[in-house]
Amino acid sequence: MPVRSSRFVRQGLAGFVASVLTAPLVVSAAGAATPSLSGEKAAFPPFDVTTFAGQLFWLAITFGALYWLMSTIALPRVGAILDERATTIARDLDNAAQMQAKAEATALAYETALTEARKNAQGIAQAARDTSTKASDARRHTVEGELAAKLAQAEATIAATKTSAMTNVRGLGSEVAVAIVTKLTGQTPSATEASEAVDQVLARG
Repeated sequence: MPVRSSRFVRQGLAGFVASVLTAPLVVSAAGAATPSLSGEKAAFPPFDVTTFAGQLFWLAITFGALYWLMSTIALPRVGAILDERATTIARDLDNAAQMQAKAEATALAYETALTEARKNAQGIAQAARDTSTKASDARRHTVEGELAAKLAQAEATIAATKTSAMTNVRGLGSEVAVAIVTKLTGQTPSATEASEAVDQVLARG
């Protein structure tokens, strides 16, 4: 940018200097061709043809000084400011890209950790369910065993009670049979015969 501006300014300055150098010739020719008007008032100084050469000379000097100041002081400073600004913008863009990459990496790590946590939670829940199921099965088997033992004990108690009752019934039946036969027939049967008769009646149900 500064190089192109300086080249353009040099070309404009060269054209301007050429016009300045040819201006006195044009002014002198115009003065020779224009008759003097002594009776008219003097022209406004900036518009006075006779002062054009000096005005153009000082304009050229002023323009040259301004061009020198711009090319040696102002334009280099502007170029340095623009370069610094471009460097700052590029650095900020790089920092922003790095921060975005770090943010994306952090988000990815968070998603991975969340997925792992969910898997671990599911595993822990499944393990808890399995443990609870095993404990329930163990308690059920224990209760079933206790119930079976109590049922067997109850059945044994019932069988013993039934046997005892049947023994008492047989003895009582034998005595009753002996008493009935003795009263009806006048003869007393033996205990063995009475027991066999009672057993036959019990067997028939």
